[in-house]
Amino acid sequence: MKFLTTIPLIFLFIYLLSGCTAAIVGGAAVGTSVVLDKRTTGDYVEDQNIKAKYTYIYSEDTELSKATHINVTSYNLQVLITGEAPTEQQKQKLSHIAEQIKNVRKYFNEVRIAEPTPMSSRTNDSYLTGKIKTSVFTHLKELDGAQVKVVTENGSVYLMGLVTRKQGNQITEIARKTNGVKRVIKLFEYPNPQDKKI
Repeated sequence: MKFLTTIPLIFLFIYLLSGCTAAIVGGAAVGTSVVLDKRTTGDYVEDQNIKAKYTYIYSEDTELSKATHINVTSYNLQVLITGEAPTEQQKQKLSHIAEQIKNVRKYFNEVRIAEPTPMSSRTNDSYLTGKIKTSVFTHLKELDGAQVKVVTENGSVYLMGLVTRKQGNQITEIARKTNGVKRVIKLFEYPNPQDKKI
């Protein structure tokens, strides 16, 4: 009888231990990303929360989420919304979601009034994003992948991150010269050089 009581406890212990291990491994991965990033640890975590909250609210509005196609990026508490919405009213709803979320400093609603793009267009956007990132981090060795966000939507490239003005101009030039890019929109922030995050 005592033996039968012990078995569930052993399984419970193993389950909890595996959970702790996952948390430690996950924590290490997040910690590594934060070290490479130029945001504060708090802002890094909050950006993840902001994106998750936006995605949740958006998906809960099934009428809106079925009719539109969007991508949401949060960097240093600034939110970029890109994609397509068939009506102006739907676009305004997408702005309203950002306004509801705590700690969003600023948002950019770059959603186009149009029908959602086909999968071929989105595949091409992913290709352009990868191509630009590779080129940026090949030419600018002092930058890392966590410092700059590159978002491509229907051939338009949006650039976010904490960089110097010189770096911002160099990244913009690389993006502009990339074949297939229609336009480049800079949303960089340029902290004071004395700022310890730079």
